[in-house]
Amino acid sequence: MVNLMVLQGRLTKEPETKTVGDVSLCSFTVVWSEKYKDKETQLFMDCQAWRGTADFISKYFTKGQEIIVVGKCHTEKWQDKDGNNRSNIRMTVDTANFAGTKSDNAGESRFTPCAAPDEELPFI
Repeated sequence: MVNLMVLQGRLTKEPETKTVGDVSLCSFTVVWSEKYKDKETQLFMDCQAWRGTADFISKYFTKGQEIIVVGKCHTEKWQDKDGNNRSNIRMTVDTANFAGTKSDNAGESRFTPCAAPDEELPFI
């Protein structure tokens, strides 16, 4: 089975970064929208990134900026304080990259290499 999502959209707020143990965790929401005639379709995707990808996103991205994220979706399930079953779909981001215009990215090159998983590449 395949679980792969690619999403290009804008950050709805500043990415929130914290440390879990000694590992960085960045949480953020990406909004995607599409208009056809006078009907608009939207998707708000809660995302989380770990380690180097989390550091990359928290360093280079801000609210309203366009971003491309690639990762996997999963469903989180829990019970609220009233005992009701709740769920949320979240994307765990493996890579992120700049999108949009150069001015949107505060002078960063659009072709900056994306954040790779936290593995050493054999040819570097």
